[in-house]
Amino acid sequence: MNKEKGISKAPGILPVSRTKEEAKRSYDRISRYYDYLTWAFERKYAEIALERLSIVEGETVLEIGFGTGRCLKRIAESIGQMGKVYGIDISSGMMEITKKRLEKAGLAKGAELYCGDAASLPFDDNTFDAVFISFTLELFDTPEIPKVLEQTKRVLKPGGRLGVVSMSKENGESIFLKLYEWIHNKWPKYVDCRPIYVEQSLIDAGYQIKSKEKVKLFRLPGEIVIAVNTIFGNIV
Repeated sequence: MNKEKGISKAPGILPVSRTKEEAKRSYDRISRYYDYLTWAFERKYAEIALERLSIVEGETVLEIGFGTGRCLKRIAESIGQMGKVYGIDISSGMMEITKKRLEKAGLAKGAELYCGDAASLPFDDNTFDAVFISFTLELFDTPEIPKVLEQTKRVLKPGGRLGVVSMSKENGESIFLKLYEWIHNKWPKYVDCRPIYVEQSLIDAGYQIKSKEKVKLFRLPGEIVIAVNTIFGNIV
């Protein structure tokens, strides 16, 4: 892919046709049932990505697209009382589920949740030691992915880590990938996520790749990528 005016050129990446307001209404509607629909599918890979991100006690961490808060709860447990976890999600319904999960676990005091758009993060520069994005980056339309990654770079400290787990376009010849993309084209407002070039998107945004793993999401290709925020191409 080539980079032009801050927007990655990603040939073959399908568009996201539903609006953000439509997405918000959809996730609000299914928030109470979301775990039953997706957690069995996503859990293994989200947990691997969190392990690779190596969050430690006392860190300040952001999760983008926290959903029902299962990963955010694990982050809160990892950072302990000296750390702080922040989350942003487009769905107020998801936020309410997450609040209850954290309160039940006794972790609400160390967490701060926002309902909003990750393309414009409401945080100061150089705030976070790590940012985690699990099965969320592929929900943004292609021109917005560089904007989200630019925002994560802004709020990360120099040398801070970004962990992304996502469906992947890298193995574009997979028959299961082609079938999934056909379904996405047929019902884009219901099957709103689609495979993207994860590693290359992070490289285009100026990140240095620390590790990358290819995974299979029920025969669909996926990537777990850990990257480091850099200045002038070098880790600070």
